[in-house]
Amino acid sequence: MSTRSPLPFDPIARAAEIWADRVGPSTTMAAVTSVMRVQQILQSAVDGALRPHNLTFARYEALVLLSFSRRGSLPMRVMGDRLQLHPTSVTNIVDRLEQDGLVRRVPHPTDRRTTLVEITEDGLDQMKKATESVTEIDFGLRGITERQTQQLTELLGKVRHAAGDF
Repeated sequence: MSTRSPLPFDPIARAAEIWADRVGPSTTMAAVTSVMRVQQILQSAVDGALRPHNLTFARYEALVLLSFSRRGSLPMRVMGDRLQLHPTSVTNIVDRLEQDGLVRRVPHPTDRRTTLVEITEDGLDQMKKATESVTEIDFGLRGITERQTQQLTELLGKVRHAAGDF
């Protein structure tokens, strides 16, 4: 996490007070700013847990997705859909994972136009070790109960749904 000393006050709460005085209602601004800050905190924690495994969160997600598939392989297009990534990003992720020997590209057995990405044994091993690391730190999500975590997921799901994410 952070090596600096925590502030003696909540800067987002302070900003919300000033916002309310100068701009107007600050509830949404404070909530969004808090979500953005928590995203930074979580990203830092997860990055730190994955760094020893030579993985980014995007590459880790790809390995998890492949490990969850029935055959350990998926078409790149499906990976992009499930990971909600642009095809170029999926290609870059797969290129790096392939260079590291964690996945391989294989021809689709019935569709010559489609290439499958298949997780290797090394990829499965690396994914399992990385999963131990991120779950050991609860993906960086600290300070709330299991029920609050469920509520948070439900609330953020409503925002994602309203934005057309699913």
